[in-house]
Amino acid sequence: MPKIKTRRAAAKRLRRTGSGKFRSHHAFARHIATSKSTKRKRGLRKAATIDKADQKRCAKMMPY
Repeated sequence: MPKIKTRRAAAKRLRRTGSGKFRSHHAFARHIATSKSTKRKRGLRKAATIDKADQKRCAKMMPY
């Protein structure tokens, strides 16, 4: 049985945690920052956990 290839686009955007969940960066954090509050921008800096509905799809894209 051959190895499954990792989707490189997913590997660049996602990280797997110790418990097997996936983390990624927040959306809406890049520009037009003046209209966002400081609290909102600070929260966007932290990594977001991928939703439970998408965990299975991420695991298929990144098998190792």
